[in-house]
Amino acid sequence: MKAVVYEKPFSVAVRDVDDPRIQHPNDVLVRVTSTAICGSDLHMYEGRTAAESGIVFGHENLGIVEEIGTGVTSLSKGDRVVMPFNVACGFCKNCLAGKTGFCLTVNPGFAGGAYGYVAMGPYEGGQAELLRVPFADFNCLKLPPGEEFETDFVLLADIFPTGYHGCELAQVTPGESVAVFGAGPVGLMAAYSALLRGAAKVFSVDRVPERLAKAEQIGAIPIDFSKGDPAEQIKAQTGGEGTDKGVDAVGYQAQSPDASHEEPAVVLNTLVETVRPTGMLGIPGLYVPSDPGGPDEHAKHGQLLVSIGRMFEKGQRMGTGQCNVKQYNRQLRDLIIAGRAKPSFVVSHELPLEDAPRAYEKFDQRIEGYTKVVLHPGHALAA
Repeated sequence: MKAVVYEKPFSVAVRDVDDPRIQHPNDVLVRVTSTAICGSDLHMYEGRTAAESGIVFGHENLGIVEEIGTGVTSLSKGDRVVMPFNVACGFCKNCLAGKTGFCLTVNPGFAGGAYGYVAMGPYEGGQAELLRVPFADFNCLKLPPGEEFETDFVLLADIFPTGYHGCELAQVTPGESVAVFGAGPVGLMAAYSALLRGAAKVFSVDRVPERLAKAEQIGAIPIDFSKGDPAEQIKAQTGGEGTDKGVDAVGYQAQSPDASHEEPAVVLNTLVETVRPTGMLGIPGLYVPSDPGGPDEHAKHGQLLVSIGRMFEKGQRMGTGQCNVKQYNRQLRDLIIAGRAKPSFVVSHELPLEDAPRAYEKFDQRIEGYTKVVLHPGHALAA
């Protein structure tokens, strides 16, 4: 089959690789119809992880069940399904508690597994024509048949639930004010989710005009951090108090206001200043224990200088960690079906799988409007 394979930093290629096969009675094989490129993929693409040449990328996957293991009971050949980026067993202590992003079964020695991602287990990615899904009864979310809502539903694999998770970590409730740092795909989903949850005022902080324009289109208030301290800009619009809640949708590759260099802790520290005393911070943005490209020795080991004293002084609380997609994907699917949510507004490009190398390059450089790319293996849905 054709698949997107990592070669070296800033280089991926579409190659022929071995087809996946059923390895366990609980497996299914899915013929992939849509698979998205994620900002997290760029960490590997840029050489900022320990990813080795040959890994097949892709953890945001949707398709049609093509082959079923003998132990699968709830799925049939031809079912349309979307898979959480988390690979989870469904029966370990964490899965039973709903913490499927931290499954204790699928990746021995580590809490959590994922498709096509370094250190997240032996699961090949879905930027390919076929995908093996383990524990399929648990991991596959059924969708209505056909092609309707295709680019909405593929976002259920990661960024829509992850944006919602940021609001859940911050415990966003109706009537509150929320500052979301980052207006990339996850940041836009976090701002959108805050509005879905009834927030009265949502600020979206970024420096890329296209992203800020998208945020404004959905009803968020754009804040360009290159034009001044975002905390002060937001306080000026909240009576000097700051927001009730804050979400970091940027992570460890946060940049200085002039984008001249990375400041890994700048978003965390600015959030502490932006959110009012006793407010809460949700951190779905990715932070890693090892970053070969970190700007200093501490950052290279995931050790950042965070203003914990200021946070303590303000009595703030913080929630962190990757999204437990299954906590949210059914409800968000049903919001899409009911016409109450349309997350595909973030999708800028739909391309055939063969265009993946060009799409990675342009998405990484944030050029030509590349904000969220969906690849369609087989060209069936490519636009």
